[in-house]
Amino acid sequence: MPTDAAERVVSLDFVRGIAVLGILFANITALAQPYTAYYWPPALVGGMTPGDQAVWVFQYVFVDGKFRGLFTLLFGAGIALFLERAGARGEGAGLQLRRLGWLLLFGLMHYFLIWRGDILTLYAVWGMIALLAAGLPATNLLAAGLTTYVFGQLAIAALMGRSWLATISPSMQARMSPEELAAIAQAPDTMLADAQREAAFYAQASWPEIASDTIANRAGELVQELLMVGPTETLGLLFMGMALYRMGFFTGAADSETMRRWGWIGFLGGAALSLPAALWVVAGDFELYRTLFVFNGLSGVMQLPMMLGLAALLVAWAPAAARSGLGSRFVAAGRVAFSNYVGTSLVMVAVFQGWGLGLFGRFHRVELLAFVLAGWVVMLLWSKWWLDRFRYGPLEWLWRCLTYGRLVPLPR
Repeated sequence: MPTDAAERVVSLDFVRGIAVLGILFANITALAQPYTAYYWPPALVGGMTPGDQAVWVFQYVFVDGKFRGLFTLLFGAGIALFLERAGARGEGAGLQLRRLGWLLLFGLMHYFLIWRGDILTLYAVWGMIALLAAGLPATNLLAAGLTTYVFGQLAIAALMGRSWLATISPSMQARMSPEELAAIAQAPDTMLADAQREAAFYAQASWPEIASDTIANRAGELVQELLMVGPTETLGLLFMGMALYRMGFFTGAADSETMRRWGWIGFLGGAALSLPAALWVVAGDFELYRTLFVFNGLSGVMQLPMMLGLAALLVAWAPAAARSGLGSRFVAAGRVAFSNYVGTSLVMVAVFQGWGLGLFGRFHRVELLAFVLAGWVVMLLWSKWWLDRFRYGPLEWLWRCLTYGRLVPLPR
């Protein structure tokens, strides 16, 4: 039988609710502007403003990667929880494998038919791989997760750092071919031109045109993400989430005061490391390769203590917060996080893309915060309203029916 509401771990739902709201904040620029503008503000339609720079710095330090990472930790914890309860009923990992198989289908549909900023496919593919290590002792699993993540992020940082050094090091440039040097010099103009074409296309294209373009031209990006992000970030965080759940991190095994103390150390320590890197990018006027090195390279190493610290703070806060009116709405948003995640993608592309309201490229980062706030309000309102009437969110219900191979009761 699927998990009943009474069996749910409230701290997981509460933290998941915070995470799914934070993911909208992180994604809004890529939903409303060319994808490149998400990490490189000069690619914004209309150019970069001082407000864009300020929001980019805030997002880099406090948002980007942190809530996706938190969501990934929680997905790993969810895998461990599902295996634990399935095992208690005499089920093996096969049920979880079937569950992830259906998630893969959902992820591919989300990527190709709604929006290509998908994380579900990553979770499904690398979740299946994470199952291979599910039988390890929790401490070994945690060590494997930390090692996989840290070395993966260091490898990405080294790769991005080498590209940046190639733009400033005469000795490296002397070893490069004229074609390579020309490609480096032309990259900013090429990316700006690509961003302009993307903005013009998404602002006026129909849904079939956008879906056809994604299927024909963007499949390689998904494969690249699976091969680059999966082993260097997703797998390690899934291992850590599975281990932390089994060690009682999400279920109150640790003293709340200890959780808060170490949570603040991790969160503020990570922020203190991230801020100078962000300001260094601003000082360089967002030079392309410096920005790529900081955003896609250094960030992964520095955001781990923030992710773990934020998780600790929210878990410590969850029992008291869940009893409040607002906190109960975060819990509800977390219980229907799957529907909220896909639903916000669908609503936002309808607002910004040409087949909807056609507002793509019209708003800068500061103005887009209003759309984030509106999305938060809608998620917090509808989630609790829905769960007062139904047992599961719409996509959660469909996913359960497919996993268990039968219709699960939905109305309360």
